[in-house]
Amino acid sequence: MEQAVWAWAILGLVLLSVEMLSGTFYILWFGIAALCVAVMLFVFPDMPLAGQLFAFTLLSVLSLVIWKRNYSPKQPALRIGQAQDDTIGKVGRLTVAVSPEQNGSIVFTVPVMGSREWAATSEQTIDAGEQAEVVAVVGNYLRVQRKVG
Repeated sequence: MEQAVWAWAILGLVLLSVEMLSGTFYILWFGIAALCVAVMLFVFPDMPLAGQLFAFTLLSVLSLVIWKRNYSPKQPALRIGQAQDDTIGKVGRLTVAVSPEQNGSIVFTVPVMGSREWAATSEQTIDAGEQAEVVAVVGNYLRVQRKVG
């Protein structure tokens, strides 16, 4: 039975190594389940093969189900392309001058779509330090115009 303990332990370590290469978090639970079966075999050396396979399957599926139920992916910090209607009309200050030939940079006091600073484009020349108003969201850029008034 000592060989079975080592077989499960090696399988668990191989699965954990594959998980570290893939980064999916799915293989992790199978590796942990295999290591748990190795520990169970160390404690109960007379466990039959059917019991080992059943324990491995049960631990794998249960841990995967528990993880999927409790895992909630974080919202990305930047929601580019979303909430454009809220962005249009926001006013910020240019930190880098913008013109039709050169992209600039605009900073807002309150984050816009998750960021305080954005790359800016414009159809007119606006100097650094001037206030500008967002007129459109184009990809990862904000199209701005000189703030009137």
